Amino acid sequence: MSFKSSKIAIVGVGNVGATTAYTIINQGLCEEIVLIDVNKEKAVGEALDMQHSIFFMNRNINVHAGDYDECKDADIVIITASVPMDPNATNRLDMLSGSKRVMKSIISSIMGSGFNGILLVISNPVDVMTYYAWKLSGLPKNQVIGSGTTLDTARLAVEISNLFDLDSKSISAYVMGEHGDSEFVSWNTATIGGKRLIDIMNDNTERVNEESFDNLKEQTIKAGWEIFHRKGSTTYGIAASAAAIVKSILFNENKILPVSVYLEGEYGLDGVYLSAPTIINNTGAKEIVEINLAEDEKKAMDASNDIVKSFYEALND
Repeated sequence: MSFKSSKIAIVGVGNVGATTAYTIINQGLCEEIVLIDVNKEKAVGEALDMQHSIFFMNRNINVHAGDYDECKDADIVIITASVPMDPNATNRLDMLSGSKRVMKSIISSIMGSGFNGILLVISNPVDVMTYYAWKLSGLPKNQVIGSGTTLDTARLAVEISNLFDLDSKSISAYVMGEHGDSEFVSWNTATIGGKRLIDIMNDNTERVNEESFDNLKEQTIKAGWEIFHRKGSTTYGIAASAAAIVKSILFNENKILPVSVYLEGEYGLDGVYLSAPTIINNTGAKEIVEINLAEDEKKAMDASNDIVKSFYEALND
């Protein structure tokens, strides 16, 4: 892999897939992007539209529609395809049955090409689907990553930054566990400018008014649903978070991001994909960072483990 010759394939060119491709193009992250979709004409149309936009970009990128055989020499394959979200769904795990069928077909086609790069799974329910993709692909665990709570962490940072009128990038805090209702925030390690957020909240009771950690967490969890119920899907945030993961891989940044990774003893858990701060570089998930969780946070991590694992049996049906 090199910056000059890097290639990305994106499977699923709906709102999320197309926006992810455009975000990667806009940032000039690779040399080639292949768009793959069951609706080939849609992929061709999106590719043509993006080709025209490159005239105004800082880097020429070869973007075109293609087939699974082009995954063979891809550095990264991003999977965004899934069944349409049911407006009446109560959580992302409601999508499991349909998404399982789609994922099985996709992984079979990708691996049939001879692919040996890094899989980045965005399809929901992402923790379960990433585990399924790993099992089906036979790839090493470091080469199969889920987008996890990367976007949730950004949403949390925005909520906190609004509270204190700060740049959201000045917030250091992680959402962890399941990308879903059981996700939690490690308040024990959250800081702003090196000062613990817990202390900041206690020292600024008048400034934060009635705001609480529970409220911040609830707003973070509900943010995606607030967007979904208003516009039908979330696109820009997830595309930008995927691009951040891609950039850390292709540029070998060794950036720490809260992605969904396979735990084997970390946080006392084993055999499950959940989000935890992870060093991301050109090998994929280089190393899982074990931060110090408070007792209630460890219980929350265990609860996410139980929920996600409870769906693994259904993958064998």
